[in-house]
Amino acid sequence: MLHNKEISNKEMVEDTFTFVENNKHLNAFITLDKEKALIKASELDKKPSELSLSGIPVAQKDLFVTKDLRTTCGSNMLSNFIPPYSATVIENLEAAGCISIGKTNMDEFAMGSSNETSFYGNVVNPWGQNLVPGGSSGGSAAAVAAGIVSAATGTDTGGSIRQPASLCGITGIKPTYGRISRWGMIAFASSLDQAGPMARTAEDCAILMNEMCSHDKKDTTSLDEDVPDFTEGIDKPIKGLKIGIVKEFDLSMLDANVVKVFEESKKHYESLGAEFIEISLPNISVSSNILLYCSSRMLVEFIKI
Repeated sequence: MLHNKEISNKEMVEDTFTFVENNKHLNAFITLDKEKALIKASELDKKPSELSLSGIPVAQKDLFVTKDLRTTCGSNMLSNFIPPYSATVIENLEAAGCISIGKTNMDEFAMGSSNETSFYGNVVNPWGQNLVPGGSSGGSAAAVAAGIVSAATGTDTGGSIRQPASLCGITGIKPTYGRISRWGMIAFASSLDQAGPMARTAEDCAILMNEMCSHDKKDTTSLDEDVPDFTEGIDKPIKGLKIGIVKEFDLSMLDANVVKVFEESKKHYESLGAEFIEISLPNISVSSNILLYCSSRMLVEFIKI
């Protein structure tokens, strides 16, 4: 519609903020940037751009620092923090023409998997008032799932993009570590943290990946490799693709509806020509026990304090 001039950039941004207002009950946003968003939209209307994301409203997780716009990381500790610079991811996306509309709610300092630990309140899953959106990128996932924006940024340390994307029925990718710069990301566990795209489709995520990825000298873990076109071959058939199923995972421990969706997904992939093979992770139970032990020790120390 933008390309065919059926709608202006300003109208699209105005509609986006109307969607935000109509979905306030989701609590998906912490800070909005309406004034600057409308200014950029008006500038784009005067000088049409051929940039890949020109005029597209994007929501940014409140873990990326944004110049002159409050960044809280879901915490009261940073409620007055106004960064003097923007994260490389933000700079890359805005250089590609996107319009950042604001910062999305998240688990405090990314520590959570349900978006119920934010100082600014719980985020609600658009699919149901009593459903969590997942975390820690729950605000970004909810904003995309509700149709407020077509794309958002997230970060993933141990599932914080993939899990909320799954719970909200959208697409989310944790890229290869180092593929996207971590400069300007407030760290949870910097050796695991990775930024990634969240959108409705794999194609939209690929378009975002094309712009988010870059080599960054400010990030010592940044990969110094050419960025491929992630949209290339997006429609390639998956016939012959092998998908591993971990035999140590006990499906009997899952909710019946989750098992049903899992089995239906397998059938769908098989109908498209994919092949499922059993793989083994014999030490997976050890990792679970370690997590349980660490959690229990933290609780004991907390009680002592």
